[in-house]
Amino acid sequence: MKKLTLLFALISTSLFAQKIDVDKQIALAGQQYQLMLAAQPDTSTTVHSAKQDGTYRNMPSKWWCSGFFPGGLWFLYEKTKDPKWESAARLWTEAVKKEQFNTGTHDLGFMMYDSFGNGLRLTKDPEYKKVLIQSAKSLATRFDPKIGLIKSWNGFKGGYQYPVIIDNMMNLELLFWASRETGDPRFKEIAIIHADNTMKNHFRPDYSSYHVICYDVDGKVLAKKQHQGYQDESTWTRGHAWAMYGYVEMYRNTKDKKYLDFAQKISDFYLNHPNMPADKIPYWDFYAPNIPTEERDASAGAIAASALLELSTYSGEKGRRYYADAVKMLESLSSPAYRAALGENNHFLIKHCVGAKSLNSEIDVPLIYADYYYLEGLLRYQKMAKK
Repeated sequence: MKKLTLLFALISTSLFAQKIDVDKQIALAGQQYQLMLAAQPDTSTTVHSAKQDGTYRNMPSKWWCSGFFPGGLWFLYEKTKDPKWESAARLWTEAVKKEQFNTGTHDLGFMMYDSFGNGLRLTKDPEYKKVLIQSAKSLATRFDPKIGLIKSWNGFKGGYQYPVIIDNMMNLELLFWASRETGDPRFKEIAIIHADNTMKNHFRPDYSSYHVICYDVDGKVLAKKQHQGYQDESTWTRGHAWAMYGYVEMYRNTKDKKYLDFAQKISDFYLNHPNMPADKIPYWDFYAPNIPTEERDASAGAIAASALLELSTYSGEKGRRYYADAVKMLESLSSPAYRAALGENNHFLIKHCVGAKSLNSEIDVPLIYADYYYLEGLLRYQKMAKK
C-alpha cells in the first residue's frame, strides 16, 4: 500500500510539475504592456487589435472587448503587486465606467466584470461594487422571461429579431456575482434559465455547438446559424471555447452536477476532434475547408486552456487529461510560434488570432482577449502547480 501511495504521489508530482516559466512570461508581458501603454496614451478608445498594415485597430468603450485590456493590467498587478500596474489598470478601468448603463449590449460581463470585477477582487474598492451592480441591472434588461434568454444582438440577417449567440454564456458570471452581493435571486435565476435554454438549443447530439440561435416572440427556435464560423453546421472553435468556459462557470456558481457533466462533454468534443492539431491550438473552425492550411485561432486556445484548468479541478481522475491538454495549450501559446517577442506584434502578447474569417475580418492578427485569457491561464496554472 505504501508503494502504491508513493507511486501515486510521484505521478501527481510529475503531472503538476511546472513546465512553463510563468515568472518569465509575466515579466515579458509586463515589458510588452509598458510599450503598449506608451503607444496608447488616449483612453477615449479601447485597445483591441492591430490591422494587417501594422496600425492599431482601436474601438470605443461600448465595444464588447473594452474590458480586456484593463483586465490584463489587473492580472499583472495581481502577480507583481507593483503599484504602477494598479495605476494603469485603474486608468483603463475608469475609461469603461460609463458602460454600466449600456442596455444595448449583452456583453456587459466581458466589458465590466473583466475590468471592474478584477479590480474589485484585488482592491475592494466600494465604487467598483456599485458599478458592477448597475452593470448587472443593465444586463438583466435584455432578458425576456417569455423567451427565457438574454437577447444578444438587436437583430440578425434574415430579419430575425431575437438572436442569441453562444458567447452570451460568458456574461452570466456577472449576474451570479450580483445575486450574491445584493441578495436578489432574480439575477441568478436569469443566468440559470439562460444557461438551461442554451444547453437545450445551442448544441447538436455530438456536443458540437451552433453560434447563433434565432427565436420568435414565444421562445420557439426559428433558425440555427453560424456568423463567425464557416457554415451553419460547422463548429466555430472560439464559440465552442466560450461554451466550455461558460458551463464550467455555471458549475462553480451552482454546484449543479448537470453543468459539470455538460462542460465535460463539450470539452471532450473539442479535445477529441480529429481536426484538432497536435499543439492543441485549433483552426478557426473545425470544418474550415482548407485544413491544414487554414489559420489557427490562438484566442480560442487561450480561452479553452483557462477553462480546462478550472474544469480539471472538478473532474477527479478525468481532470488529469483536461489539465494536461490545458498545459499543452499554454506551452504552445508560450512558444515563439504564438508568443510575440519584445517589441513585436504591436505590443500584444499573442499572435495568430482570427476574429471572423467568414466576414473577412481580423484574420491572423493579435486580439486583446487572447492576451487576457492567456494571462489568466498562466496565473491559474502557477497557482495549481504550487499546491
